Amino acid sequence: MKKDIYATLDLTKSLEDFKLEVTKLLELTNVREWDGQIVKEREQKIRDTALILAGQSIALFLYNLSQSQEALDTAITQTQGWWHPQTQRHGLRKRQILTVGNVLVTLILPYVVTITEKNDKNKSGSQGFCPFLKWLGMSEGLTPLAWSTTAQYGAITSSFKAACTTLTGWGINLSLKRIELLTYKFGQIGINLRQSKILSRQLGNLAEGNILKDQRVVIAVDGGRSRIRINKKGRKNSKTKRHGFIGKWIEPKLFTIYVVDEQGKKINTSEIPITNDGTYEGYKALLEILEVYLVDLGISQAKQVLLIGDGAEWIWIHIPPLLARLGCPVETYQLFDFYHVTENIKVFADAAFNEEVQSKEWFIKVRKSLKKGKAKSLITQMDELIAVATGERCKIMVTKRNYILDAYRKGRLNYDKAINKKLPIGSGAIESLIRQVINLRIKGNSKFWLKENAEIMLHLRCKWMAGSWDNFCGSIFNSFIKPQTA
Repeated sequence: MKKDIYATLDLTKSLEDFKLEVTKLLELTNVREWDGQIVKEREQKIRDTALILAGQSIALFLYNLSQSQEALDTAITQTQGWWHPQTQRHGLRKRQILTVGNVLVTLILPYVVTITEKNDKNKSGSQGFCPFLKWLGMSEGLTPLAWSTTAQYGAITSSFKAACTTLTGWGINLSLKRIELLTYKFGQIGINLRQSKILSRQLGNLAEGNILKDQRVVIAVDGGRSRIRINKKGRKNSKTKRHGFIGKWIEPKLFTIYVVDEQGKKINTSEIPITNDGTYEGYKALLEILEVYLVDLGISQAKQVLLIGDGAEWIWIHIPPLLARLGCPVETYQLFDFYHVTENIKVFADAAFNEEVQSKEWFIKVRKSLKKGKAKSLITQMDELIAVATGERCKIMVTKRNYILDAYRKGRLNYDKAINKKLPIGSGAIESLIRQVINLRIKGNSKFWLKENAEIMLHLRCKWMAGSWDNFCGSIFNSFIKPQTA
C-alpha cells in the first residue's frame, strides 16, 4: 500500500477512484492461468483499495468536524481542565492526522499555549496544544482508531517488528520506533488511570460497584518470571555510546477475577467480564490494585468467593485479610491449586519408592483420595513412609509432607467441597494468563526490559486477554475530556 496518501476531501472523487480501481480488479482475464496466489493478490489489492476509501471518508469526516463551530466550542469546554491560569489562545495551527489506509488529512485548528516562567537561559518557555485534538484523543497525530489499533498490535504481537508488519498490512504505516512509543504512551495512560483509582480508594472516594452481586466469584493469584534491565551508573561506553546494564530476574505478580455459573462454567460477557491485571512492583502494589478492582466490582455483594493459588506465602498472609476487610460473604473459601499440590506429592512418591511402578501406583491412588477429601489419610500414609526412610530421601519427604500438613491444617485442601459446589480446584486460569501475558512476550532469551516498560506491556496484555480491550480504550479516550470543575 502507498505511504502518505493525502486526503482529497472530495467524497465523489474518492468513490470514483475506488470504483475505477475495483472495476479493474474484478475483471476475469486469463482465468485458466490463475492459482491461489493470484486470487490472494487480488484480495490484497481490493482490501487496500477499500482501506484507502475508508481513510478518505474518515479524513473528510474529520475535516468537516474541524470546520464545525459547535465542535470547536465543545473542544474548548471539554478541555478546560487542562488549561492553567497562564493559558491563552494563540491563533491557528496546521496539524496532520493519519487515518487507516495511510491517508493524511491536514486540519487547521485553534491552538492554546501556556506561558511558563523564564528558564536558566533567560528564555521564556511555552507549552501548547490544540483543544480539538486533545478532546478527541488525536494529539499524537493519529485518529483514535489508528492509535488504539497501533497499541493493540504493539502489545499482543510477539514483537514491535511483528506489529509493524501487521499494521502496514492494514494501512497504518508507521516506523518501528513510533509504534513502540505510541504503545507505551497508550499503556501509560492506562497505568495512570489505575493509579488514580488507587488514590481515590485511599481517600475513601471510590464507589462500590455491583457487577458481582449474587455471583460465584473465583480469584486466582500467581507469579511469573522475567528479566528486567537496570542501567549502570557512570559514563557511557566510548564505543557503543550507551550505558551498560545488568539483568535481574524478577517476579511479576498477577491475578484474574472471574465468575462461574451454577454448573462451574466460566462466564465472560459484557455484563460480567473477566478482570486481569498485575504488577512488577511487588506484593504491596498488587494488593492495592486488587483491592481497587474488588471494590469496583462489588465483591462484598458476591454469593460465594474462592481464593485459589499455589503455596506462595505472600498470597496467604495478605489476601485473606484483605478479603475479610472488604466484607466478603461467609461462603469464602481458600484452596491450594490441586495440580500444584499433586506435583509435591509426586516428588514425595519418587523419593519414597525405589521402583517407578510402585511410585506411580501409590501416587495415582492418593491423588484420587485427595479429591475425595481424604487429606488426613494421605498425611498418615506419608508419615508411615517417612518412618522407614533415611538420608537425603527422608529430608525431601519430610519437606513435602510438611507442605501438605500445613495446607491441611489451614483448610486449603478441601477439594471434595469445591467439587460438590462445582467450583474449580485448579489455577489453570492464572497459569494460562501468565503464559499469555508474560512468557509469550516479556520473558525470553536475550530479553531485558526496563521495569516501567514491562509494567505497561503486562497491563496492556492483561486487558487484551480479558476481552475488555474496547472498554479499556474507551477509558483512555474518555480521560482526555476534562471540563472545568468548580
